[in-house]
Amino acid sequence: MLQLFSIQLMRVATMVLMASSLSSGLRIVSLSQNVWRSAAARHQQNIKDLLEPGLTPLDHQLNSGHLRQGGGGGSVAHDWTALDPKNPVYNFLIEYYGLKGMRGPRKLAKWSPNMSLLFSKLERIEHEEELSSSTEQVDPLVRNFDGVFLEGAIESDFANILMLRGTEIYDKGVLFAPSNLYPNEKKNRSEHGLGFEWYLQLLKNTLNASPILHCHGLHEWAMQYQPEGSPPPPSAKYQGHLPLRVPQSVINEAVERRGVSCTHVDALRFFAPAASPLNHYGSGLGRSDQLRLEQPACVHAQMDLLKICLKLRPFVADFTPNNLLVDALRLSLAARRLDVAASPYDAKEYGVGVVQIETSEGRAIYRQEQIALMEQAEPIRQRLIQAYETFLEVAFEKQDQSLDSRVLQFGSKKNQDTVRNIASKSP
Repeated sequence: MLQLFSIQLMRVATMVLMASSLSSGLRIVSLSQNVWRSAAARHQQNIKDLLEPGLTPLDHQLNSGHLRQGGGGGSVAHDWTALDPKNPVYNFLIEYYGLKGMRGPRKLAKWSPNMSLLFSKLERIEHEEELSSSTEQVDPLVRNFDGVFLEGAIESDFANILMLRGTEIYDKGVLFAPSNLYPNEKKNRSEHGLGFEWYLQLLKNTLNASPILHCHGLHEWAMQYQPEGSPPPPSAKYQGHLPLRVPQSVINEAVERRGVSCTHVDALRFFAPAASPLNHYGSGLGRSDQLRLEQPACVHAQMDLLKICLKLRPFVADFTPNNLLVDALRLSLAARRLDVAASPYDAKEYGVGVVQIETSEGRAIYRQEQIALMEQAEPIRQRLIQAYETFLEVAFEKQDQSLDSRVLQFGSKKNQDTVRNIASKSP
């Protein structure tokens, strides 16, 4: 039997069908403007603080498009510039994770709600205190999921504040729903969820694997390895602007001393051809090997937590001062800093110290730093596992009603193409 209940909404109509919602477990949680805008502003500032040392000045040639458009003066968009491709701590974000140009950093700064809100019994959140005070959860046997509605969100918010992916735009706000990522007729987890399932399995395997603490960061040395008579290593170009802090003979000796113990598939791809056969875990590794070999002490595996987090966007942010994406970025940068410090490059110009892994003392320091990073990474990896499991359940849960029939209270749906244009034309 249908029962009606009232929900007082700031921007949303006041009545929702309770029986329709509870009988199928269908969930739409509404956030007031002050809650989500505060969370978005906090997220953006945290990202800005972390990226600031790696950003180029406004007059850098990478920001020339902004200057041609006459940009300047105080808007959120104008606070962002491109990452410096020569900064060895930050340029991996460009090369490996595609955060190119002025839009790259701004991609990280855009916010979206976490779908874990749908597991709470809260129907509307007007104050942030409600997030921490509510512990009552939806019954997992009856729940089905839709999304989180941001009251008062407008088209211009997609230029600099909100992500567009996974949204539907209405007169009175924006609905974020994982089910929007795929057309209703193609919401097949076995087909479209495979990539997410793979990353989830990688996270679990890594968490449960035994750590390897004798690699000593030699992958950067293996990239520069050049025994007598061999051609220059192709991968030397990636940090070619940096001087070497040791001669080539020391690099060769470090690689040849006991070989290389590298378990990271992508790091191995950048080895000099002569160095690959010296890897104890194989000279050529594929993605299936990654599931088998990835381990929790690997510095590159810690960096990759950011990549894995980005794969799940827009459904990984939350309301804590340091949300999952912020924590993953912070860890990734810390891991990269150790990576560069232990390399054969001289990066003092960029404020990076030296860990002399060519010495026994340096290798001991590296192990200590490696263990510290591993301990920081464990809770982030666990949170990512939970985020992936939540997403897979929410995005591919069978829906028994049309989403449109349950969002009439949000007003008319707007043309998504119009908003895409706004997002694409922002600097």
